[in-house]
Amino acid sequence: MIKIFKSIAITGVLAVSLASCQDILDVSPKGILTEDQLVEPEHVDGLVTAAYAFMPKTHAFETYNPWLESVRSDDAYKGGGGLNDQSPWYQMEVFSLVTPAVGNNDGSWYRGYQGISRTNSAIRAIQRIDEARYPQKQSRLAEMRFLRGWIHFKMKRRWKWIPYIDETATPDDIVRISNHPDDMPNDLPLWQKIHDDFKFAADNLPPIQQEVGRANQYAAKAYLAQTLLWMAYPQNDRHQVTGIDRQKLEQALVQIDEIIQSGRFSLAADYANNFLPEFDNRSPESIWELQFTRSDGTPRGNLNEGNGLTAPWWNPHYSCCDFHKATYDMVNAFRVDANGLPLFDTYNEAEIVDSDNARHSYDLPYFANNTWDPRLNHTVGIPGFPWKYQPIMYDSAGSRDPGTYGYMHSMKENVPTDDPGLWDEFWMFNSMNQIEVRYAEVLLWKAEILIQLDRHPEALPIINQIRERAANSVGRLKLPNGTYPVTYKVEPYQDGVNITWTKQNAWEALIWENRLEMAMEGRRFYDLVRWGIAEEVMNAHFEKERQRRPWMNVARFNSGRDEYLPIPQAQINWGQGVYKQNPGY
Repeated sequence: MIKIFKSIAITGVLAVSLASCQDILDVSPKGILTEDQLVEPEHVDGLVTAAYAFMPKTHAFETYNPWLESVRSDDAYKGGGGLNDQSPWYQMEVFSLVTPAVGNNDGSWYRGYQGISRTNSAIRAIQRIDEARYPQKQSRLAEMRFLRGWIHFKMKRRWKWIPYIDETATPDDIVRISNHPDDMPNDLPLWQKIHDDFKFAADNLPPIQQEVGRANQYAAKAYLAQTLLWMAYPQNDRHQVTGIDRQKLEQALVQIDEIIQSGRFSLAADYANNFLPEFDNRSPESIWELQFTRSDGTPRGNLNEGNGLTAPWWNPHYSCCDFHKATYDMVNAFRVDANGLPLFDTYNEAEIVDSDNARHSYDLPYFANNTWDPRLNHTVGIPGFPWKYQPIMYDSAGSRDPGTYGYMHSMKENVPTDDPGLWDEFWMFNSMNQIEVRYAEVLLWKAEILIQLDRHPEALPIINQIRERAANSVGRLKLPNGTYPVTYKVEPYQDGVNITWTKQNAWEALIWENRLEMAMEGRRFYDLVRWGIAEEVMNAHFEKERQRRPWMNVARFNSGRDEYLPIPQAQINWGQGVYKQNPGY
């Protein structure tokens, strides 16, 4: 994961973290190092590097990449070659068809615990070595606890009830650890374990790492704040939010303020700078990003394989695969009124006529007769608009099945057509880094907390700061002739002028700004679940989408079930009675 790191010569040692000891054998395997033999600093560093390298490079069907969570929200359709192309993701996006045996679910669970196993192997090795011989001991221990917390965090949001595995668990212990212990009345103790990993990391990591990609203090504080935000909205056994824990909000605010007051981060001058490979590790907005490479001395580099399906089906530029298509609901959300404000109540009343949406879609009344938040064209590839800030117009040929999914394609995770980091194996991999935490998110978390703490006037300038950056991010959106394809306008909120800034209106504006700013980045669904409004939002989305997409007739979000995926049936079987299935499955 760290760009300057090379392949590890001792990769064979990783097997020790995945296999239990064989008591029936009296001799050690030949050519294999055991964990107890890993006592040299270079061995420990190898295990640390292996832990970093593991999770980001997951295959598309085992991935934790954000686009799969977009598909479970009102931001995106699955896309691809139709409903039967990777049908498990179709089942997930309509919710009602998901069963414990749904595909593309078990692999990511298994992959997550492989990653956790690597962090725990590294932690055990670090703990055994003397600090005099390994001065980085405390910092490396904090890095590994950060990564362990990060993987558990991602799994926790996806399945809610997961086994927490730390470095003290033996192979015999692991098979007895339940995902949902009988004496655990709610999931807050699980969140607390993740919290403790991030807290240790925040207390022991340096503010700056000399090697890019290593977790630092501010990355840990950001994830600690996220964890506290989840804990601030406690859920009952039916996933319903039962209240708001103001103390947890205050604790999260402390972490957020320390990030803001550090002076190390700011909003990028142009929104686009967060989604272009030339700004890898250079955006002032990036708090932590996953590292990918193309030309690193290895045959094909360390590529982002989790996004391998999300390029358009657009020869000669990309060969595959047209997954992650923007919903018309989300495109409509970028429409603004004459004052440059969101159309909170009427945004989704406009319709796009697919049959006319060809190479010059910006001439259509839908685009020409509306005014737009410019973040639309940083987020969505639309036929007739520039693709990824190039003088190349995206066109309708890039869509495999427009009759099912329309023509609007996700653009943030994709790269320009001439990017040297592209790697074509039919699937289109690229080496652009993936920002895991943006400063804009941190600002939005602060605004959220201030509103919930009845300090909503203080949230107004924070939200406006983000809107003002959006308004200024139009330079790269011009057509080759120097004109803009549509009319852009974003204005700040002005209390008593264009909005009455009550707590209720501030909360609606916060939810809206979260959606526009983080669109197609996989945050939306988790926000809806955390706030307890997923059923309301998703079923309203489905009701409208059924009029546009007949295949949505089966879509239904059932509260108390669909907030989380089922525990994979294969894991239930493997668990031999210690795992419990999530409610409703």
